[in-house]
Amino acid sequence: MADHAAENEKHESAAESIVDKITEKFHDNDSSSSDSDDEKDIKAKAAAVKAKIYRLFGREKPVHKVLGGGKPADIFLWRDKKISAGVLGIATTIWVFFELLEYHLLTLVCHILILALAILFLWSNASSFINKSPPRIPEVIIPEDFVLGVASALRIEFNRALAILRDIASGRDLKQFLAAIAGLWVLSVLGSCWNSLTLFYIGFVFLHTVPVLYEKYEDQVDAFAEKAEAEIKKQYAVFNDKVLIKIPKGPLKDKKLA
Repeated sequence: MADHAAENEKHESAAESIVDKITEKFHDNDSSSSDSDDEKDIKAKAAAVKAKIYRLFGREKPVHKVLGGGKPADIFLWRDKKISAGVLGIATTIWVFFELLEYHLLTLVCHILILALAILFLWSNASSFINKSPPRIPEVIIPEDFVLGVASALRIEFNRALAILRDIASGRDLKQFLAAIAGLWVLSVLGSCWNSLTLFYIGFVFLHTVPVLYEKYEDQVDAFAEKAEAEIKKQYAVFNDKVLIKIPKGPLKDKKLA
């Protein structure tokens, strides 16, 4: 997996490598020339080569960085199989308890606490009879910085979501509005088929499978996505010419705030 990750990192920077090679080639062929026009020409040709490499959703960074980097990205991309499998196993266990066994959250938490307290209590009292030291129960304190960091991150994401909804509702981009309506409709259909816990579990499984599969077969996926995007743009152009362009639109007046 480490070799595969390194190979993918090299492949992700293919565009930059091509750009560097073109730049070096131009400098080797004409090292004595340092005019600004030549520099602009080199940059233009390098940008043209880089632009020809299609990436899904216009991605310019490696998949690992798109997922935020750090430990979460390592888990989703299975950099450490034991940790990724453990996290997915815990999520599957929680889903089985609440969905298949129909456990309730309060009941499960109380049963776990009863079992843990009973084991620790019996161990503490039996340690004097079996000549063993009593269990060391660690003192758990949640740091204030951690709570503030989580709250700040949630606040930023919540404000970003509100800004996106406001931008869609403002009517500036019809394509964005239609995509949002379609996405919400799909979520409503999925919500009628499964409950929220199952949807969260399906999303969690997708996060553990789709990114790593895309990283492995990104060339094939990007080629297919490029064709699909061209076809979608073609169909949207037809829909725009036959339907959207015929919708009457009133004059828009810019309102200036005093």
